Amino acid sequence: MIRLAIIGAGLMGEDHAKIVAEDLPGATLQVVCDMSGERAAMVAERYGAESVATDAEATIRRDDVDAVVIASPDFTHAPLTMACIAAGKRVLCEKPLSQSPAECEAVMKAEQAAGARFVMLGFMRRYDQSYVEMRRALVEGKIGRPLMMHNFHRNVETPATDFTGAMAITNSAPHEFDVVRHVLGTEFISVTAHQPRRSDDRVAPVVMVLETGDGQLVTIEINNNADYGYDVRAELVGEAGSIAMNNVAYTRTDMKLAASTSYDADWRGRYHEAYVRQNRDFLRFAETGHFPEIASDSWDGYCATVVAEAGAAALSAGRKQPVTMMDKPEFYQGHKGVAA
Repeated sequence: MIRLAIIGAGLMGEDHAKIVAEDLPGATLQVVCDMSGERAAMVAERYGAESVATDAEATIRRDDVDAVVIASPDFTHAPLTMACIAAGKRVLCEKPLSQSPAECEAVMKAEQAAGARFVMLGFMRRYDQSYVEMRRALVEGKIGRPLMMHNFHRNVETPATDFTGAMAITNSAPHEFDVVRHVLGTEFISVTAHQPRRSDDRVAPVVMVLETGDGQLVTIEINNNADYGYDVRAELVGEAGSIAMNNVAYTRTDMKLAASTSYDADWRGRYHEAYVRQNRDFLRFAETGHFPEIASDSWDGYCATVVAEAGAAALSAGRKQPVTMMDKPEFYQGHKGVAA
């Protein structure tokens, strides 16, 4: 039985606790840790955790914790991940690994120095059935050579009043950056970013055009004030056909001479099954030490951060920016999730 600690008891931390309690046979929820002891205690009681804590690094070092899920604020991700590596404990870290490429490099260096894989990153879309089928169609040659991939990512409204276009690129778009790299099996080499003008003071959508090293074009729209619902879709266009993601809707309502389907309010319902699949893979990783075939690792976290940094620079400068990455360390070359 793998004893898990969850650090961070907010929305994502509670969702992870629920998955551990209800969908991960072979795991036990050992500790819920949060700066708010009251919040940690509430989540621990709801999902049957053995204990509660408020000190993250002390929790990682506990003898009764075998592996860790990090769902605390973004700025804590890299330091806590390195604490897990130092403690010899495998960690599932919510994205981003860091918004600093240098900090991502520091995590990779720590992992390489430890001589084994410890870090799995929470880019859960790789586990979503839509992207699984899209990648399968490409790998099996059903649509021919891939030419373009179109993506849009729409939220009801921005999570904060001070949200900016640059934050749409660095906070929301990394999911697209990662899953596009995964589906296409290639890296980005340049990015341009544009914003239309809204009639009010709310943040307008950001549209990016990215070029890959294999000569494909990728479009990504991030619209954080779409109003109508949470909506993520993609289309992969090949020389012999295309494959597109459908909006997930289990029912349709017919009334008053019209048909309608509904949208989720946020990402959690839409990607619940992907989170469950991801967390099951993490549990096997914690048990066996074998890194999951399609999961994101520290290198993928670094790549998403570099692309996001270039995208934000392109939006600010109003012109194309190169995406310049370090050479992929040999340590990560065996990862089958993205082409080496």
